[in-house]
Amino acid sequence: MKRRRGLIVGIAGSAVLAMATTAAPALAQPNPNSGKKLAAAVSVDNIMKHLEAFDSIAEANDGNRAAGTSGYEATAQYVEGQLTEAGYETTRQYFTFFFEETHESSLTQNVGGTVSAIANTPMAYSPPTLDGGVTGTLVQPANPIGCSAADWGGVDATGQIALVSRGACAFSEKTLAAAAAGAEAVIVYNNAPGILNGTLGGVNDAFAPTTGVTQSVGTELLQLPRNATVTFVLDKTMEERDTFNILAETNTGRADNVVMVGAHLDGVTTGPGINDNGSGSAAILETAIQLAKANKVNNTVRFAWWGAEELGLLGSEHYVYDLADNDPDALANIALYLNYDMIASPNYIIGVYDANESTYDAPAPVPAGSIEAERVFTDYFDSIGQPWVDTEFSGRSDYAAFIEHGIPATGLFTGADGSKTAAEVELFGGTAGLMYDPNYHTPADDLSNINVTALGIMSKAIGFTTGTFAYDTSMVNGKKSAGKSGKPHPGMGKGAGQQGLPPPAETEARAA
Repeated sequence: MKRRRGLIVGIAGSAVLAMATTAAPALAQPNPNSGKKLAAAVSVDNIMKHLEAFDSIAEANDGNRAAGTSGYEATAQYVEGQLTEAGYETTRQYFTFFFEETHESSLTQNVGGTVSAIANTPMAYSPPTLDGGVTGTLVQPANPIGCSAADWGGVDATGQIALVSRGACAFSEKTLAAAAAGAEAVIVYNNAPGILNGTLGGVNDAFAPTTGVTQSVGTELLQLPRNATVTFVLDKTMEERDTFNILAETNTGRADNVVMVGAHLDGVTTGPGINDNGSGSAAILETAIQLAKANKVNNTVRFAWWGAEELGLLGSEHYVYDLADNDPDALANIALYLNYDMIASPNYIIGVYDANESTYDAPAPVPAGSIEAERVFTDYFDSIGQPWVDTEFSGRSDYAAFIEHGIPATGLFTGADGSKTAAEVELFGGTAGLMYDPNYHTPADDLSNINVTALGIMSKAIGFTTGTFAYDTSMVNGKKSAGKSGKPHPGMGKGAGQQGLPPPAETEARAA
């Protein structure tokens, strides 16, 4: 039975949105203060309560909330419950993905009979090693980056473990080139300080087992004696599973001018994923709850919690590609997409996607309207005296599929595995030379990993922009909005709701 996708009428209070003491007009009019009101309504304390729930869920479910696990299912049920209580109807859009979970991983070196452990992070989609692991001497390509057969320059790596540098090409190209040269396993060392958390991007039978190490560890390995051996053990599960996106939207607003707000709900299998990306997920959840108190909005606001982002942006790609194939008109109705991935990093920056390329050349397409959307953030920060910096408009999060299809996008980011500069310390405090999130993709990404100051700054900005675009997107796409209600909106994606889905009990059994 479908629930009514209703919005709760505002109650008394200074932070309530579009409060009405008389009958509402048939059409909502643009509200110049709507952004400020929603920013005021979004409470950091409430967001922290959501994060506490996420952290408890991870603790009760093998320490993680990864896609295809019981932790993800429990997190989804929490989000759905909060949205339902606020008056939304939620839908699940299911898709199949390739699940992987590491059971054992070790990298050791044997120098003259002395064995010692080496800190490492196996790459996503790396195949497991055979029982007992891979043992061999280290071999380097002629060109340290090892991107191609030419880089190996005729070096025979048969039966050995390849040691290559990060840079210039995808990790998948490095492991393919090393395997073609005969290597039984591959170690990639970082080309800058910090942990290397890599992915091979997908499954390929030609891959060799691959792991990443820091720059300093790579330097030490390069100096090992020639007769030293290294052993890499990787035991993991790799199989197809089902997961899903969660979608919810307002029941007022133009169906042909949809503002999408998204964050990925899943984390990695190696930790609770509270900053990455419980922070973005909890912030848009609280934003949705507060927006539900508005009497009417001019534009449909559709919130999305994406699944399997950590495995290659799979949920957002499934959503966009499904619309492109099956409902292109609904895709064209999306006015812009706002993305929030990691907004509470301990050693934070206040980063805004650099659509106007004022600091970074964008390696991804920048659809028309993205610069104007970015300006809403930067003008907001300027208006409250909040320093901010550009962060590369890279397409390396869930906005990738949207910009690929010409939809304007912007978003916020407090940093991941990069290192903070002295100039950034002057703006935001913190520690120069330290990672923005030293606990990125580790078991320590728990509730204690949240920088509440950063979370407060970013969540208020999320509220401001959501409230602004809910009433007016003319600065992005030229459309003046007059809200309409009472009709279901297309664009929730094939498989949303109950169409073509596995029974919930079956899904939960698989997730468990």
